[in-house]
Order: sequence, then structure tokens, then C-alpha cells
Amino acid sequence: MGVAAEALVPVKRQSEGAHTITMRDVAKSCGFSPATVSIVLNNAPLARYIAPATKKRIETVAKKLGYRPNAMARFLRSKRSHSVGVMFFDITDPFCTPVLRGIENALYQSSYVPIFADAHNQRNRFERYLEMLLEHHVEALIVVANWLFVDIQLLADLSKRNITAATIGWEMPGDAVSSVMVDNEAGGRLALEHLHQLGHRKIAFIRGPKMLIDSAPRWKGIQKFAHSAGMTIDPGLVLQLPDSFDPNSGFEGGLRFTEELLERKKRFTALVAFDDLTALGAIRALSKAGERVPENC
Repeated sequence: MGVAAEALVPVKRQSEGAHTITMRDVAKSCGFSPATVSIVLNNAPLARYIAPATKKRIETVAKKLGYRPNAMARFLRSKRSHSVGVMFFDITDPFCTPVLRGIENALYQSSYVPIFADAHNQRNRFERYLEMLLEHHVEALIVVANWLFVDIQLLADLSKRNITAATIGWEMPGDAVSSVMVDNEAGGRLALEHLHQLGHRKIAFIRGPKMLIDSAPRWKGIQKFAHSAGMTIDPGLVLQLPDSFDPNSGFEGGLRFTEELLERKKRFTALVAFDDLTALGAIRALSKAGERVPENC
């Protein structure tokens, strides 16, 4: 708008009429046979018999022409996709972000491409993404688990598909799927130890749901430190999240239980929440009540 019609000229997009550079183009340009070029550019075993000057000439010409390997052709030859499926249930969960960054960094250093899939906390979506990733011939699968994963045993038959799989935050039965677990007992102990060192003694606790494998060991770590430090845990300041397959229930529980503690006028100077979302719910309740975090709690 506001531009003269004569100034509007069609712009040729890069893809229009663009020619994909092939190994034959490289061979024609550098004067070597397509077979020799293929051996060099694919770094085949026979490449060690080719003179360094020849290799350098082929690689220089390929770079100048803008040659890029055909990923599909390479897969058909080697049956290697150099890709790893990474499945998670909710990208908005603060637990996921640093874990995904770590996975991405490790795969990058190993020249693997991650294919990320967010299930949006939907079982059907998880199932469909699992099938799609397997159809794309990923070489391995990593699943970042959350509460919803308690109800899903879809990975149990992956050994039949001859694919390496690992879960983060949830241990699968049997030896088919590897697991990376949190040391929950140590985490619970360190959380209470930190608050104790800051001088807190009246501490509230929001425990995790009984059905989650993380809950019991975290509480055990808390109790062990309290015993070793001679601390008394006030039962009136301990609440437990109910069992639920709703991943948002942690935030809602943290909000509701903290409001309940404030309404009871139960004095506490610090609060230990089960996980990140529960802590966020607790912070929301404290902020609504005019309490500053961490100054007042």
C-alpha cells in the first residue's frame, strides 16, 4: 500500500528452478569419477586409499558448489537416521526445560538430531507421536515422564522393535527400557537441610501423592534430616496432595493447601513443596495473601 504499481516486481524465490547439487555435479566439476567422489564424500572405508590431494580437491569443489548429502539416500544405504525421538508430556512444565536443553546439547555433540514431541498431557497424542517417531526410524527414544506417565505402559514392547529407549523420572519394569532417576531421598534431605541452615524451625510441608514413586522417598529424606537435627515436624503443618492423573493438580493443590494453612493461622516461616508446580501454587497463594516470597516465607 502506498507503493507505485510499477515498483512491484516478482521476486524469484530460491526454490524456484533451483538445482540440487549432486555427486555427479561434483564429479563433473572436479574431473574425478562419480565413484571416487562418492567414496570421499561418504567417507567410505576405501577413502583411505585415495590420495590426500584428491580428497582435498573433491571436498573443496563440493563445498564451492554447495553440495549437501541426501539424508534419505544416506539412510537407505546405512539404515541409520542419526535422529533420536524425545517425548515429553508438557513443555510448559518447568521441570522439562533444563532436561530438554541437556538432551539437546548431548545429542548435538554426538551429531544426532533430536525430534521433539509434546503430548500436551494427552494419552492419545502420546500414542500417535510414538507411532510417528517409530515410522521416522529414530534410532532411540527418550521419554521425559510426568504424572500422566503413571498410567501408560506403551513402551514395554519397544524391545520387540529393536529400538533403544530410556525414561527420565520414571522406572519401567524389566530390563527393556533404561531409566534415569532422581535421588528423591537426597533431594528431600537437602531441601530441609537448606531451610534449617537458614534458621527456620516452623516449616510447612506439602507432600506428594501416594501413588507417585517420588513421594515416599522425598518424605523419608525429610524425616531423616529432621531426626538427625533434633527437629520436630508439626503434623498440623503437613498436608498431602491427593492422587490424581491431572498434571495441573500439583499447582492447584499447592495453591489450595497454602491458602488453607494461612486461613488456619498456622504460623510457619518456610514451606517445602513436593515439586515445582506445587511450589508455584504455594507462591501464588502467599502473594495473594500479601506475603512476600522469600522475605516473609
